[in-house]
Amino acid sequence: MAEALRLDLGDRNVGALILRAPRHRASLVLGHGAGAGMEHANMAGIAEAFAGTGVSTFRFNFPYREDGRNRVDSKDVSTATIAAALDAAQERLEGPYLLGGHSFGGRMASHAVVDHALDVAGLVFCSFPLHNPRKPSLARAEHMDTIGCPMLFLSGSRDGMASADLMTELTSRLGATLHWLETADHGYKVLKRTRTRTDDVFAEMAGHVDAWLGARLGV
Repeated sequence: MAEALRLDLGDRNVGALILRAPRHRASLVLGHGAGAGMEHANMAGIAEAFAGTGVSTFRFNFPYREDGRNRVDSKDVSTATIAAALDAAQERLEGPYLLGGHSFGGRMASHAVVDHALDVAGLVFCSFPLHNPRKPSLARAEHMDTIGCPMLFLSGSRDGMASADLMTELTSRLGATLHWLETADHGYKVLKRTRTRTDDVFAEMAGHVDAWLGARLGV
């Protein structure tokens, strides 16, 4: 069961959840996507699958979500929230420490590393939103060239926000690891002719994390 707590942001606080892996290898601060909070089924599914491979997770709500608003917070607010979440995770969980998240949460994690000079062992991006649908571009990733830690991208092959050509170009440029989740879309929905359960995608993601932790972090 996940442990509920409050994340202190200085002038306010937001909800957070810790799920401890039975056999700990690393801790991941996991941000949610723009349209759903930390308790969404996809976030829970990812956390549970990752726990099975030794990754404890620290989930949290961004302030806009905590307040029930639809418009996401500014980059400054979002990255400050992630920095606070990392501090809280370091007080409660063992390292090494990773940052990442689903979609918006992962993109903001990449900015947080740069803007707040966060010292983490790696970044894990689940459905990284490289560009808007039908508007392929690398502009959102210009800041990532300054990131020095290992990076893992887990993207669905039907994700309309991650052109295959551009994702391949980006990860090659960054020296990052890229794995395609066959027939999955941005929200991990799959074609029934290839998979029968979305849970299978989370298990596949955890398998890639398992291999990446050993190959790139040596844990």
